[in-house]
Amino acid sequence: MTRGLDEVLIPGELKELIERGTPLRHYIGFEISGKVHLGTGLMTMQVVKNLQQAGVKTTVFLADWHTWLNKKLDGSLDTAREMARSYFEEGLKAAAICAGADPDKIEFILGSELYEQLGSNYWATVIKVSKATTLARMTRSTTIMGRKEGELLDAAMLIYPAMQSADIFAMDVNLTHAGTDQRNVHVVARDSAGELGFQKPVALHHHLLQGLLKPPVWPIPKESREETVEAIKMSKSKPDSAVFIHDSPEEIQRKVKNAFAPEGETEFNPILDWIKYLILQTPDSKLTIKREEKFGGDVTYDSYEELEQDYVGKKLHPMDLKTAVAEWLINKLEPARIYFEDPKRKAALEEVEKLTIKR
Repeated sequence: MTRGLDEVLIPGELKELIERGTPLRHYIGFEISGKVHLGTGLMTMQVVKNLQQAGVKTTVFLADWHTWLNKKLDGSLDTAREMARSYFEEGLKAAAICAGADPDKIEFILGSELYEQLGSNYWATVIKVSKATTLARMTRSTTIMGRKEGELLDAAMLIYPAMQSADIFAMDVNLTHAGTDQRNVHVVARDSAGELGFQKPVALHHHLLQGLLKPPVWPIPKESREETVEAIKMSKSKPDSAVFIHDSPEEIQRKVKNAFAPEGETEFNPILDWIKYLILQTPDSKLTIKREEKFGGDVTYDSYEELEQDYVGKKLHPMDLKTAVAEWLINKLEPARIYFEDPKRKAALEEVEKLTIKR
């Protein structure tokens, strides 16, 4: 159940839920902020697959109000609501198919619909979370919006972390799932739950995939490491840093071929990062590197540690590794490309691309 996770808050609480036979209810929420890339889609859905196999009820929350608060797409709530259903939900279903999860067993909940259903009770919970959290802590938690601490553009953004906590309580989930960048708000939700009479959720945090671009400064100074980690993560707003689930084979090959991957270096190497967290994730995973005989011939790895050791020893050339990763991604994402050949889905993809360009 916890395969592919960087952190569980708290493992003992998860164990207790399982031992008591408590039905496990999961949720992960997304802003409708652009096209679905590997981090949003494949990385998330690999975790969803593991949870489904363990009998967990899985839910995706389409956060149209949060998208509006964070000024994404064209800044309109109506646009966020429309694209949530027509594009983003469909993109995540396609990613689920690619990852081996069952999209029919994922409940998709739209924020607007949930808030309309709950009415004043929801907003009362938002106020209660806000009253139970200091202003300083709420301000620190706004980094979950992908903004730097102190970068608040308006007072409305302070509501965002309280709303995200209230979402967890409103859906009555006991497993709240996100990337490691959402840790702050999950801690706020956990800390306020008891005081407000809600069940404290167990937080599941998966790894954030590195983007393909070279860090702003290389080699990275020790004092800049934390900033660099933030700067190099995969981003929808930097298309060449990411592979999107419906990218063409040619686009995948181009992006991966141009990726930053210094020979023999493991740190801040996105190709190795993707192999470790996406490709060689399960006991039966394999990656075959095809090479001419004069360069050592084909080699197959079922262990990331062994592959990394050969890369550090310069027995594996970055370009050979890139070729193998690109081929793996092309094959893995084929169901998503086929899924978006449907005229309605294709039109929705084209619309979100226009909105992203305008922004």
